[in-house]
Amino acid sequence: MPDPDVTPTKSAFPDPNCVDGAILRLEMDHRTLALEARVMDKFEKNKVAPKMLIADDDPCVLRAVTDRCTRMGFDVQTASSGLQALIKASQHQPDILVIDVHMPEVDGLSVLTYLRDIAKKSLHVIVVTGHPGQEIVNRCKEFDASYIHKGHNFWSEFEASLIEIWPQRAVAIKQSGKRWVKIEVRKRPRVLLVDDDVSVKKFLFWRFEKLGAELLYAADGMQGFWMARRQEPTVIVSDYCMPNGDAEYLLTRLRNVPETRNIPVIVQSGRRLNDAIKQRLRREICGQPGAARILRKSADARELFEVLQRLCGFASDLDGELLYQ
Repeated sequence: MPDPDVTPTKSAFPDPNCVDGAILRLEMDHRTLALEARVMDKFEKNKVAPKMLIADDDPCVLRAVTDRCTRMGFDVQTASSGLQALIKASQHQPDILVIDVHMPEVDGLSVLTYLRDIAKKSLHVIVVTGHPGQEIVNRCKEFDASYIHKGHNFWSEFEASLIEIWPQRAVAIKQSGKRWVKIEVRKRPRVLLVDDDVSVKKFLFWRFEKLGAELLYAADGMQGFWMARRQEPTVIVSDYCMPNGDAEYLLTRLRNVPETRNIPVIVQSGRRLNDAIKQRLRREICGQPGAARILRKSADARELFEVLQRLCGFASDLDGELLYQ
């Protein structure tokens, strides 16, 4: 018979068959699952994402592909010219290179030729172009690279190539397409001339047409900046001294917004600029390059057009001959 002076105490470990025991088991299960979820989440975050370098001189294409690949889970770096692609590929050693063919300074196929000789590890390459041709296809075969035309089926072909390279990311690659973005490829490079002298506009415009460029015009730095944000030109040719914003003002504004920070800028001047001004024009702004070239205005303008030829990545040379058939 139990002692009436002793108060019974509840066991620290309830009977698992009673209601209290079932509740305790359920709570422990939930805590275990939550702990496992946190551990798995931390594991996933600590996993090293595949590194990707995307190189394209068209800011619309570059932004669309970068956004899509970031949502796929890739660690993305970008380049807006062939020379920048070479530098970043050497520095970051990407696992995947997505590269346009016709680009400023150095074309995409020349970049691949150089990287093949210095590559320290296997590099998966996807070549994209708005100007398809058999020579490009043959060169891609030499590099064992995937080849995609910037056309109607771009995204489906791009995803298929990535899944073939990185099958373990197939789900993320497919899910990234829920927000579909159309890739629009410009048929002609777009050149923005910023100069308050209308005679310069008249002098240069018909010569720009000869290069097959789409032409835009702004009369000062402020107008040029807002037009660049709306139109996203391939390259900007700017006078140095203008009312309402000179070339230094224009460069600073351009490099501070994502839409224009990678657009190459050529600065021209009718007078000789001293070394201090040239140094300010060339300095980096927000980690982006300053003026790509600084030129003296000339009645010949041959030097300007040769620079434009390199920066715009024209499909043809100055004599109208196609670079790739």
